[in-house]
Amino acid sequence: MPSISRTPIFNMNAMLQETGLTADVLRVWEKRYQLPKPVRSAGGHRLYSQYDIELVKWLRMRQMEGLNISRAVELWRGMTADGQDPLAGATPEMVTIEESRMPADTRIQILRNQWLDACLAFDGKKAEDLLNQAIALYPVETVCMEVLQWGLSALGDLWYAGKASVSQEHFTSGLASNRMEALILAVPQPTREQTVLIGCPAGELHTFPGLMLTLLLRRRGWKVINLGADVPADQLVDTAQALRPDIVVLVAQTLPAAAALKRTVGQLGQLNVPVAYGGLVFNRVPVLRHSIPAWFLGESISGAVPQIAELASDLSIFPAQQAENKSLAEVATRYQENRLSIEAALVNQMNWQGLEITYIHAANAFFNEVLTAALELGSPSFVENDLAWIKVLLSSRQLSQDLLGHYLQTYHQAVKSVMGPSGDIISDWLESISTKY
Repeated sequence: MPSISRTPIFNMNAMLQETGLTADVLRVWEKRYQLPKPVRSAGGHRLYSQYDIELVKWLRMRQMEGLNISRAVELWRGMTADGQDPLAGATPEMVTIEESRMPADTRIQILRNQWLDACLAFDGKKAEDLLNQAIALYPVETVCMEVLQWGLSALGDLWYAGKASVSQEHFTSGLASNRMEALILAVPQPTREQTVLIGCPAGELHTFPGLMLTLLLRRRGWKVINLGADVPADQLVDTAQALRPDIVVLVAQTLPAAAALKRTVGQLGQLNVPVAYGGLVFNRVPVLRHSIPAWFLGESISGAVPQIAELASDLSIFPAQQAENKSLAEVATRYQENRLSIEAALVNQMNWQGLEITYIHAANAFFNEVLTAALELGSPSFVENDLAWIKVLLSSRQLSQDLLGHYLQTYHQAVKSVMGPSGDIISDWLESISTKY
């Protein structure tokens, strides 16, 4: 059987195409482990032999079996030190990774599905091994978006459908956030002088989007300070005043967090620093963007990076301020003043069809929070996206969807009886929306 050629005739593109490795990972392997060892052409370009290509495939195969790259290299060196050729008797056709023959999108789909399955099974080690394999195959950005971000989104859908538990969601989110933080710590020191300050407004507990944006910016040389979740407006303003960042970026996923974001943006206006924002709630309810006097960074995290660079380079760029709807603000204040009376009237009027009292309190707390936020942002109709979400959630939890319509109609009657004409904006909207549910 002919041996595998050691004549260096293949360029880097051929190596990458044959092995599925990325250029960055290949260079790291060469520098850190001296495997493979390409020669240089007269023009200084790397040249690889067929043996080099099969060596890389062999290392990849060991990763697929669960070894990290350093252990795979130790195994290779141990075999060669004992006089064994790990590729002895192999041909280029035999030493291959089946996934490398698949389209790139198919390979990443397999890895991300396996990663999510491991998380759902609370198998942290397997989940971490799969992430290591993905990072060996793809750029870090691809793994973050196509495995971690996709996996968290898919898990949210499973929870929404009643097919995943809160424990599974917390476990998976923790793994994803821990890996993101580790990747951030591994990034070299910033090469740019500009600073980006990132934070979640008060009440926002989902930190993954901010972590992912931090990683993307750090890998491009930015100095990023991430304040994490649930940052009160006054403290964020104090921090911004002390640090004087070139841009502040705020991230919100829910309607109440969007209202808190708006308040924070208003307080940051006195600092004369560009403020930008994004998050899931602004993708689901696009009209909300008109309520925030700052720059919307788009519907994708990756697309936000070039916009941040542009905004940070021009301190004169500021969006137009929207005039506050004072009458709506007054309605919101009166609604809060009468909240307890409204909820008491609702409890007295509503037939809860055998539901426990805890459901009533939970429903009231949630509805009050989202309705108050919607009024602050400019319209009670902003709640409708959450109502559609609740309707499906009720069904997935084996509860009657008619409960929602009944609740809204009774809430309308309670607002009308307690607030009278001063609550017409709320009660009229409630009356119109209750017929849809």
